[in-house]
Amino acid sequence: MSMKKSKIEHLIREYLLDEGLLREKIPDPDSKLEFGFIFSYPPGSKGQIMSIFKLNNKDSIILSLQTQMPKSEVNVFSSLKDNKKVQFFRVLSKYFIIKEIPFRIDAQNYRYEISDQVFLKKNGIITKNSIFKRIRKLFSCFLFSKIILKEYCSGNELSSKELVSDYDFSLYS
Repeated sequence: MSMKKSKIEHLIREYLLDEGLLREKIPDPDSKLEFGFIFSYPPGSKGQIMSIFKLNNKDSIILSLQTQMPKSEVNVFSSLKDNKKVQFFRVLSKYFIIKEIPFRIDAQNYRYEISDQVFLKKNGIITKNSIFKRIRKLFSCFLFSKIILKEYCSGNELSSKELVSDYDFSLYS
């Protein structure tokens, strides 16, 4: 591993440790990754699992968040009319496009993945601020998807109490 490679891995690891987010290193049996970490944002027991990694021979870091609908919501969601299900995924797609977030939706299995990419500076460094802006952006997109899903499953708009029941928006938005 070159000096530049080990430096960026160390830097990302330190950023995640400083904020109390780091969970574990991503196993890479196929050696496709230069490095990768699994972390939870926001910190604490209600954090959403995300990953950050660098592919071999690439000059960027990728952040990824994968979501699987909970079984309780899958049951309600699958009972919706087909046009409501399609409408839900269309709303999500539009939102991700507006936010310039690459995404993959697997509607048959009730899951999706959103990601973002950060290019390294010429010196191979990346700032903590640029990483955390993207983490917050992905997390906000995730929260939007949860709110929309709850609205579709409940059949109406949610109260402000229901919106903040899982996360303390004041600290992370």
